[in-house]
Amino acid sequence: MTASAVIEVIIEWKAAQLFVALFLILTMKAFPQNENPDFKVSARSALVWDENMPDNSTSSMVLDPLTGRMIHRLSQDGIEVSSRMGYERVGRGEAGKLLNYTTTIANNTNSDLTVRYGAASVAGHAALPLRVASTKKGLPKRVRQDVWQLSTMHCFRTGFASTENYFSADALSKSFIVRPQTAMTISAVTKDPRSYPGRCSLEGCQITGAFRYYITVNGKDYVFIWSGPSMVYCGE
Repeated sequence: MTASAVIEVIIEWKAAQLFVALFLILTMKAFPQNENPDFKVSARSALVWDENMPDNSTSSMVLDPLTGRMIHRLSQDGIEVSSRMGYERVGRGEAGKLLNYTTTIANNTNSDLTVRYGAASVAGHAALPLRVASTKKGLPKRVRQDVWQLSTMHCFRTGFASTENYFSADALSKSFIVRPQTAMTISAVTKDPRSYPGRCSLEGCQITGAFRYYITVNGKDYVFIWSGPSMVYCGE
């Protein structure tokens, strides 16, 4: 099985897991919790934006007061995870789109949070993060051609995405620590795997299809779903 197929299976498994979780939540009401301890764990293994939430969780959409851009937000037990989606052209005269997904984790608890990369897909196609770096200086020549420099991408240059913390294809196992009563913004960027990801009209052009991704915070998966029209164009 290819890497793309594996990631797509993971995304589909997470969706299936949500339906099982909702069933378990209803089932648990009819049985004492100490008779089904595993059900409780399974029911709380993932939070999916814009789906039914457990009683101690919320899913919301807000607008950034400074930019007016849309933000998707998931909250549970003092942990608030917010998502923004942007896109831009691969480059002048080049076909394709770069998709930027930026996540802010606010830790309102008294303990450290560990954040890890999960997976992503675009309209059913696996979307692997690009290998990125703040600079190509010092890298071997054979490596440079595969690395995307952050300063060359408009979403990073404008501040839409974080240039301080980011996930990169060469270090997907890297984890970030969010200290108590602090927040951290982490970005990732992928190239849309489709040949024709956009649709244009007299009103302009926009991405089609849906983008799904998740990150893992202290062992819990936070899943965000973005429709193409809701993504922000952060290119030139």
